[in-house]
Amino acid sequence: MNILITGGTGFVGSVLCQRLHDQGHNLTVLTRKPEKHKKRLPSRTVLVSVFSEINSPVDVVINLAGEGIAEKRWTPERKKILEQSRIDLTADLVAFIRNNEHKPQVLISGSAVGYYGDSGSNLLTEFSEPHDEFSHRLCAAWESQALRAKTDGVRVCILRTGLVIGKNGGFLKKMLPSFRMGMGAKLADGKQWMSWIHMHDYLNMIQFLIDDKSLSGIFNATAPNPVTNHIFTKMLASVLHRPSFLTMPPSLLNMMFGDMAHLLITGQRVIPKKFVDAGFEFKFPALKPALEDVC
Repeated sequence: MNILITGGTGFVGSVLCQRLHDQGHNLTVLTRKPEKHKKRLPSRTVLVSVFSEINSPVDVVINLAGEGIAEKRWTPERKKILEQSRIDLTADLVAFIRNNEHKPQVLISGSAVGYYGDSGSNLLTEFSEPHDEFSHRLCAAWESQALRAKTDGVRVCILRTGLVIGKNGGFLKKMLPSFRMGMGAKLADGKQWMSWIHMHDYLNMIQFLIDDKSLSGIFNATAPNPVTNHIFTKMLASVLHRPSFLTMPPSLLNMMFGDMAHLLITGQRVIPKKFVDAGFEFKFPALKPALEDVC
């Protein structure tokens, strides 16, 4: 198939590109700096900087673009960048689809479990009501733009993704140095829930949605067993054979991360009800084997 990927140079996107390339698909990746990323993607990948450079028909679109949500302190300017890199780009993507005679079979578009906002210990499925805050509004607007493609007859699948556990990137890459030194710390009281997904299962979810043409709508891309931050901290330290006794207080988190600290102190207890109901099989349903595989 001819597959268009936005965000194909990122942590998840680059691994996805390699997998799809190995399966024999033709890849086009939209990136702001094609020359910079050319060597890190499979050799047959076509890199473009604007949608108008895409000349061949597209069968599948996978939209993973977006500035890293936890890369920098949330200032008003940073929040605008987070919005533009998701909402505006997705709007342009849907316009590209609309203006082309050949419509893709499916649009798989990213979102995040942050859609649900601060939900305490409530168990959340795709049908749960969100808490109104910045992360919810960001994800809701992002999803809304992607869902517009339905009016053009395109099957749309939205992935509300949890924390992706994978090698050489993502949130775990930032945590490992301190944990390996025995300086791993729980965040605040550690009672906030962390919804996670192993990279292998996340890529399989994307393949699952491509293959099963009966599936559409919202999907929680998480493992079926979320854990609290306290349990995650203890388990990661245990896998690395290191102690874990420190706590990072809310005051320090607020000083370091600004508004983003709210995202770290609160959480979402999300389960992938629609994937489970559809018969998706997890290779890493539990956290400890997932961490052992990566670490």
